[in-house]
Amino acid sequence: MSRKRKNNRRVSYDSGRYAERIETDSYVYGNAARKLEPERVWEEQEEAPVRKPHHEVRKNRDKARYMNAGYVMFLAAALCAAAVILVNYVQLQAELTNLTRSVASSESRLNRLKVANDEEYNRIVSSINLEEIKRIAIMELGMVYAQEGQIIEYETESGDYMRQVTDKN
Repeated sequence: MSRKRKNNRRVSYDSGRYAERIETDSYVYGNAARKLEPERVWEEQEEAPVRKPHHEVRKNRDKARYMNAGYVMFLAAALCAAAVILVNYVQLQAELTNLTRSVASSESRLNRLKVANDEEYNRIVSSINLEEIKRIAIMELGMVYAQEGQIIEYETESGDYMRQVTDKN
């Protein structure tokens, strides 16, 4: 079964709109009929009257379109200021990154030195023999324990240390 279709379509591009008109002698297949619009004649259409804008409105529009030298200089100065601020910001970010790395490196070095110092301190403390020190102090150096009345106690305000200026005996 062959279908014949008469194709008499015309395309108009009037006023920037794409419109497709179908002539009355074309066949339409399907159960719905298309709604046809009457053909418009451009002379019959009413066009809105063109109003001229007020003088001040036109003046403001002209000012908005026009860029004078002062405005261009202001924009150039603003662009330069933004560029300087941006460059300084990037430099500060780079400096902050370098300082952060330096602090991390210093903290790592400090931790290594603390560990080494604690290990050395524990080695020294474990190697000290207090009985040997007492024997050398008493036998070789002639030191004796303090007698009663030789110990004088002082009270200090700060609690850190005290300096004896004169002998109280």
